[in-house]
Amino acid sequence: MAERPEDAKRVLAQGTKQGETDRAIITEWRFPPGGHTGWHRHGHDYIVVPITSGDLAIWNGTQEIRSPLVSGVSYTRAAGVEHDVINPNSFEFVFIEIEIKP
Repeated sequence: MAERPEDAKRVLAQGTKQGETDRAIITEWRFPPGGHTGWHRHGHDYIVVPITSGDLAIWNGTQEIRSPLVSGVSYTRAAGVEHDVINPNSFEFVFIEIEIKP
């Protein structure tokens, strides 16, 4: 686990499962300003569809990388990704995550 001491002070993002089938899991993620997911590993390939435009900060265990996201512009990642996702914005950030089951 690559949590940092400052992460203990952050509020956790709230994930709400919107649906699940034998092929996919759909979750809405809401990040308050400064909120984060906590360190985690993705067990499935996944698609992220931003609802909000803004930056997210990705802590990969060695460095923090800023990623600009635009509402409606999706991206994909492979299973196995490990990171903590942080909302550095002064506003709530929301995205939909679609995990693809094997």
